[in-house]
Amino acid sequence: MIDFQLDVRSGVAPYVQLVQQVRHALRLGMLSVGDQLPTVKEVVASLAINPNTVLKAYRELEHEGLVTARQGVGTFVTRSLVDDSLPAHEPLRQELLQWFAKAYKAGLDAENIEALFRTTFRTALGAKR
Repeated sequence: MIDFQLDVRSGVAPYVQLVQQVRHALRLGMLSVGDQLPTVKEVVASLAINPNTVLKAYRELEHEGLVTARQGVGTFVTRSLVDDSLPAHEPLRQELLQWFAKAYKAGLDAENIEALFRTTFRTALGAKR
């Protein structure tokens, strides 16, 4: 099951963060077809957010065909986003963890690491276009 997290400083709407986290979990194989998402009540309790925020996220995911809501039962994954690149993910994840450890060792705090990563990521994407 997915464990949602919210970053209130991100500037991204909470419902969008929930949608993105489900998409990421589907893409990385952390959620599979048939898996149940946390109930609205569970998400509200863990994140202290408005139930309408969760409902909006789940409706968006349903509109995209990724989940389906079953009245009185819950919300279930109906489509995966895993592709052929999945086997490459774990080795790359390990390298990224090593990079993060080097960054911490070099004295960067979490905010600086995130800024460096995001900026470099955007630059790399721009070079690929």
